[in-house]
Amino acid sequence: MKEPVNILKEYWGYDNFRPLQLEIISSILEGNDTLALMPTGGGKSICFQVPAMMHEGICLVVTPLIALMKDQVNNLKNKGISALSVYSGMSYTEVIKTLKNAAYGNFKFLYVSPERLETELFLEYLPLIKISLITVDEAHCISQWGYDFRPSYLKIAAIRASLQDIPMLALTASATLKVQNDICEKLLFNKHHQRFQQSFERSNLSYSVFNPSSKQNKLIDILKKVNGSGIVYCKSRRRTREIEELLKLNGINAGHYHAGLSNDERNIRQEEWVNNKIRIMACTNAFGMGIDKPDVRTVIHYDVPDALENYYQEAGRAGRDGKKAYAVLLFNDIELADLQKHATIRFPDLPTIKNVYSSLVNYFQLPSGSGEDISFDFNIDDFTKKFKLDVFAVNSILKILEQEELIDYSEQFFSPSTAVFTTGKQELEIFVKSYPQYDVVIKGLLRSYEGIFNYTCPIDESKLAKFISEKKEKVVSDLIEINKMGMIEYTFRKEKPQIKFLRNRVHTSNLIINQKKILQRKQAFEKRLDAILKYIKDQHLCRSKMMAVYFNDHKTKRCGICDNCLREKNITITKKEFEEITIGIKNSISDKPANSAQLINQLNSFKSNKVRKILHFLQEENMVSVDEDGFIYIKGSGPK
Repeated sequence: MKEPVNILKEYWGYDNFRPLQLEIISSILEGNDTLALMPTGGGKSICFQVPAMMHEGICLVVTPLIALMKDQVNNLKNKGISALSVYSGMSYTEVIKTLKNAAYGNFKFLYVSPERLETELFLEYLPLIKISLITVDEAHCISQWGYDFRPSYLKIAAIRASLQDIPMLALTASATLKVQNDICEKLLFNKHHQRFQQSFERSNLSYSVFNPSSKQNKLIDILKKVNGSGIVYCKSRRRTREIEELLKLNGINAGHYHAGLSNDERNIRQEEWVNNKIRIMACTNAFGMGIDKPDVRTVIHYDVPDALENYYQEAGRAGRDGKKAYAVLLFNDIELADLQKHATIRFPDLPTIKNVYSSLVNYFQLPSGSGEDISFDFNIDDFTKKFKLDVFAVNSILKILEQEELIDYSEQFFSPSTAVFTTGKQELEIFVKSYPQYDVVIKGLLRSYEGIFNYTCPIDESKLAKFISEKKEKVVSDLIEINKMGMIEYTFRKEKPQIKFLRNRVHTSNLIINQKKILQRKQAFEKRLDAILKYIKDQHLCRSKMMAVYFNDHKTKRCGICDNCLREKNITITKKEFEEITIGIKNSISDKPANSAQLINQLNSFKSNKVRKILHFLQEENMVSVDEDGFIYIKGSGPK
């Protein structure tokens, strides 16, 4: 058997592994279940691809990201390594052909989505496939305490029964200690499993947070001061286009990217950005996964993310070449207030959940005591309009019903038809006068979908056709032509979502929902919100260190280059002040611990920023420690 470093050199051209890669590979080769936390750009794929090349058989890679599947399969093929993938959108014939190749061909990797693992077709071929290693990417999705919980991940462990003694590697870029423990438990890791965590320290990446009077002006100012490639993350598709236009008007070469674009458009724009034909990409979080561009100098979040987990991953796409780079988050007070309302929408009360369940069974006209294992095409737009429900609340409740194993909801395989006008009302009137043949379909859209001028709306061509007394084919044809003329952004639906009832219909009064679990998930969500809000509002703690501690990395030192560290550096403290404040801190915590606010209050004869700065120094020098509740005590004495 070749040594791992020989495989690395032969296929990847590297002489040495990055930190922890070899240790993770060795753990897998020893047959251990292994959890690896590796920040964005840390070289996760090497950790399963190298050991897979050292064993006979095929490595099964479970990932929810179709774009990443395709990128990795193409990258492996370019290295002369045979790889396969099964993903949404493939025909039945294509899936069978792929699984036969995995069973009987000379392939080393099979990439699948978690939903595919429980299909009859996959389970039929599974015994024929010689699997050497199971890799679970984005493993945090299995934890209900994580920021991206996907119930389909809970099914992954079921395949272990037929694949005994096959080691499993779980990979994630960001997970708190609670989520790490949950990953190992849900994936049925053995008692002797190994855990590895790369440092979250990025010594070249400067984090900053701004609350500007004008986000637009601040964005332009940053991009004119910092040269090189960049990403601007936005929450909506419409915003990506607005940012692109804004930057172009100010002489900055920009493009936009989101999941609503066609595959060809996305591939072209991604390639142009990677090759520096587009300098700045304004995008949603659909952009960036699997892209290895080391020379990104700036990543700016124009809108506030709702968790440090995804913020860290997205910001971490800057400066992978080791040179100075900047991660900037822009916010305003209204955004923060809106963010705090999200928990109530995502985790509604029991009467609201029961109302949606009742509406759902009535929508499909399910008689009482029936429905088990029956599937229905599901149009969420039609459903919410019929029962006058909020689409965001319904989405959240469907996930709750799925987690309660009442239904199976395949919405992540579905890409609905969407439309949004890309022009103003006056321009649209002029267009209709020039092209009267499209007047009926345009008026139908405006009357059917309120807000279609302002944001992308899911649309139903069949309903629209019925509304305007036209054939569906004619409506689709008209929308395609209007799209070509640049008046509307129209994307045709890719697949119908499905609702599958896992149990027979029960009367609403007999519907049992585990409210305790919902409350726990809500509390976990609120905790994540608190963490991102603390990160945004804090003007003293090192931002790099704040994130590292959140992910259970307590070894990271102050970066010295974030906005807070630079602000602290500008505070001048005399030798006398240093000695007096240090003595005051030690005296204050000699009997019992105190938090920073209490210490600042007790030492009120000194400026608070000077007390904070010395506290940070004492902590860095291991003279004082801080417990998980923020209480400070003298090193070695332990919390009292």
